[in-house]
Amino acid sequence: MVDLTLQSGLVERIYWLIRLRWIAIIGLSLTVLFVDKIFAIPIYAFPLYAIAGILSIYNLIFLVYLNSITKIKIANLTTIANRIANIQISFDLVSLTALIHFSGGIENPFIFYFIFHMIIASILLSRRASFLQATFATVLFILMVNLEYHNILPHHCLKGFVPFTLHNNILYISGVYFVFISTLYIAVYMATSISKRLREREKTLAEANLLLEEKDRIKSEYVLRVSHDIKEHLSAIQGCLEPVVEGITGELNPKQRDLIRRADERTEKLLYFVRALLEISRIKLSKHIEMDYFSLKNAVDNALNFIETKAKDKGISLSVNIEAGIDTIRGAEVYIEETIANMLANSVKYTPRNGKIGIEVKDEGDSVLIQISDTGIGIPKNELPKIFDEFYRARNAREVERNGTGLGLSIAKQVIERHKGKIWVESEEGKGSTFSVTLPKS
Repeated sequence: MVDLTLQSGLVERIYWLIRLRWIAIIGLSLTVLFVDKIFAIPIYAFPLYAIAGILSIYNLIFLVYLNSITKIKIANLTTIANRIANIQISFDLVSLTALIHFSGGIENPFIFYFIFHMIIASILLSRRASFLQATFATVLFILMVNLEYHNILPHHCLKGFVPFTLHNNILYISGVYFVFISTLYIAVYMATSISKRLREREKTLAEANLLLEEKDRIKSEYVLRVSHDIKEHLSAIQGCLEPVVEGITGELNPKQRDLIRRADERTEKLLYFVRALLEISRIKLSKHIEMDYFSLKNAVDNALNFIETKAKDKGISLSVNIEAGIDTIRGAEVYIEETIANMLANSVKYTPRNGKIGIEVKDEGDSVLIQISDTGIGIPKNELPKIFDEFYRARNAREVERNGTGLGLSIAKQVIERHKGKIWVESEEGKGSTFSVTLPKS
């Protein structure tokens, strides 16, 4: 079985390395420009620019190749990603050795950038591969220094930076060898140790998260079954009560009528709660929601029709502003329409008489922004982070309406997130709230 967490993490880190290399290429080009033109230190600029060009070419090749293999499902993607990471690190070490050679060799203080590369290798690769890369870096460095020492390769002295050449000073070379090699291997050992622990921790957390998701699924299935059974029994009870309430079964005295009426009202409220519980359970369990293109403007109009009468009864004024050009988006029309209608119904419920409610729909390019604002009771600041939690109701909301389910906003959040959108609220207690939703057009 493929460890998807490890696989996706490795691919993500390779992308990070590619982005880091672009920064290094720009930094190298600017450094050569400054040293050559501003500090006037004589360097071999052309080979250094050429190396920056080669780095750009192979970095682009790796980026295109990685994009192509991640778009299709490959069983051995982890193996391929490991291979790509190893090749990239090896190419970088060769490029760094060439850069050091053309810019002073052993005299160049940037030789310790090899250590930086070893830390990157330790993050990307296994411990064994990291030590092999450290050995490869050591061989490259020793080979470059020895070839310059024996004049097989020309030494490019950093005139103006060092007072005299050091490439043929055996004592200096021996000291640098000792510090360089020991630091290289110690850095790899420490970095791989930390990286190994972090990967183990990441894997443990991923497994725990999968276990929690499975438990949540089992819980939702249980709630779905139980809620469905309860709903059937409540519907049957309501079916028996309605003929009695309407007097079909005979006249009732006032006390009997009052008791039956109260029982009928309670049954209706309980049915509403169970339906909401069924709805959120279905959404959480459904792996796929049927989506198609639909008119968002029509969905908003239908949602407004749903609450128009209630708003009018409370003297609440409604304002609507839908930007021109907003038409179709892709999604589950019924769910989106119900979500907007439920948020508008909440605004009506918690806005005092003669208040105001406004809905705005704005074009955000690839997405649309829906904002519902009201002059209602608002939400206490300390309760804002919990407002989308299941069964949670703000303190002042409970004072206004005792019988709410606390599931409406949780259902809205589930629906919007299933559409790859976002939902949030800005509110001030006593002054009103603004609920905002972004939905991708496709």
